[in-house]
Parts: sequence; C-alpha cells; structure tokens
Amino acid sequence: MKKSKFAVFFAVSLLVFSHIANIANAQSSRDQIAVVGSSTVYPFTTTVAEQWGRSGKFKTPKVESTGTGGGIKMFCAGVGPAHPDAVNASRAMKKSEFETCVKNGVTDILEIKIGFDGLTIAENKAGPLSGLTKKQVYLALAKTIPVNGQMVANPNKTWKDVDASLPAVKIEVLGPPPTSGTRDSFLELFMEEGCELENKKACHAIREDGAYVEAGENDNLIVQKIIANKNALGIFGYSFLEENADRIKGLKINGVEPSFETISSGEYTAARPLFVYIKKQHIGVIPGLKEFAEEYVSDFAIGEEGYLSDRGLVSLGEEDLVKTRNNVKTLKNFKP
Repeated sequence: MKKSKFAVFFAVSLLVFSHIANIANAQSSRDQIAVVGSSTVYPFTTTVAEQWGRSGKFKTPKVESTGTGGGIKMFCAGVGPAHPDAVNASRAMKKSEFETCVKNGVTDILEIKIGFDGLTIAENKAGPLSGLTKKQVYLALAKTIPVNGQMVANPNKTWKDVDASLPAVKIEVLGPPPTSGTRDSFLELFMEEGCELENKKACHAIREDGAYVEAGENDNLIVQKIIANKNALGIFGYSFLEENADRIKGLKINGVEPSFETISSGEYTAARPLFVYIKKQHIGVIPGLKEFAEEYVSDFAIGEEGYLSDRGLVSLGEEDLVKTRNNVKTLKNFKP
C-alpha cells in the first residue's frame, strides 16, 4: 500500500524537527558559567569563581580576559548557551552597547557594581620618574598637541621635551588597546583632564609613532615589560600595582600617590567603578548563575574585609553596597 504524499512529508518533517530538537538539547546542556570581558576585573572574578567553585555545588565558572569592549560585544551577540552568561567591565556599559544587546534579544540584564579601582601609571623601582601631572601625560601621549596656537604632530621625544623639570629619558609607555575599558578610562581620566581643548573628544587621539605601545589585554605582560625596562611606563589597574609592589612603583598623579586609602577617599582622581553584567535570561538555564552573583556581592567577597580586598579591589561605600546587593536580590533590570 502506497503512503500518501502527506504521510511522507509528515514523516520527513518529524525527523527534521527531531534532529533540531536533539541539537538544541545538546547545546542547552552547558553546565558551566561562561564569563568574558575586562582584564582589570578578570582577577577579581577569577578569585570569586575559584572560591565559589570550592563549594562543590556547581562547576567553577570559566573566565576569559577579552577586554571590556570585546567582551560586551560577545555578551550582546545573543541569548543561549553559545553566548556568555556574564561580562566583566572596567567601565559602565554604553547606551549604544545596550541597544545592540536589545536588538539581539538580550533584553534583561543585571548590573553589579563590584567596587573601585585606581587607574595607575607605574614604572620600574629604578625608574626615572616619581610623578606626573595629567597635563604632562597628555602632552607626552597625544597624537597632536597645541604649539603656538596651532595643532601639530606631537614633537616630544623625551620627558624633558614635555617639561623641563623632567628627565631627558625617551617617552615609552605600554598601555591597553582600543577594545579595553582601561583605554576608555585612560582617555577620560587622563587625556581629557590633561587637555585644555574645549572639545574634549579631540583629546582622545593617541600618538602612533612608538611612544605609546599597545600591549594587548594582558596587564601582567605590561608589568613584566616594565620590570625588564627601567625607562618604560605601564598603564593598568591598581590591583596589578599592589600585587607587584615589591618590583614596581606607582607614579604620583597630580601629587597624589595611588593607594587603597587615596582611591577610596577620592583623593586620587584617576579612580573608576568596576562592573559585572549578568544575562538574566540565562538564570535558571545555566546552573548556578544567580548563586554566583550572590557570592560576588557577599560580605565575604566584596565587603571591606572581604577576600577581594586582598586582591586590590577598593570596596564600595555602605550606600553603594546596599544598592548593589538589593539589585542582585531583586534581579533589577539594568538600563543606561
């Protein structure tokens, strides 16, 4: 007896849908939290992941250092196990990034403000500088600077060219690439504030003649390079300075030395908040995601005496801490 065309079509369709369902089930079986993003926040999230993973209730999350911009791009690419569950960020998510998230179906996001970090410029213990002003940093690293009322290609080759009070040492600064949140913070906290142009965005262009070297998303690599080169400077978060304080030193900026106390008090003016963003649509799908967020904001982790303070994280004030914990408890939706 011949099967009808409809019966054949139905049977084939059933096989196709069954195959698709099997693929979907295989993909949804991911049981390990995936985090990407900022190299500055990376050591903090890695510490929380390892601490939390020791409980044995869930697998230790996988944390990758991709840079804030690159990480947010991955985070916002879509919903589902093929996409990260969380992203570390050394700056707040931009409105344009949030709109990309929404466009790709990532509509429910939890923002966790985890603490503060000082953006530091450091050198070898035997380095020639003790401090810089933000204006000197701008004049050393800007692509163009004002000379006699005209914007010209930066002519400064040594620190003495920048300011007669500084040593005649070649300008060589290792810093983050454009995909890094640390780069964004550096432009805002150093270049804009050191620049006297009315249009502050015009102060963002960094010179490309070798005086500034993009060292990728690996802050530890920058540390190693300035340890090996006594005349080079490195730009990175305070936690990396504190971890290597026996081998490198932070420069005073506008007369203030970077320290836990000066950052938390606001006296050190190159400080910034740090964030972790959670994809709420993955809560209840990826095992342990909400519990991981709760561990992150616990007193044990980000409290004043928490284990992250030992890694160099400057803790939130009481008001900020209460707000952050309440956001996690209620799973408050983020909107820039």
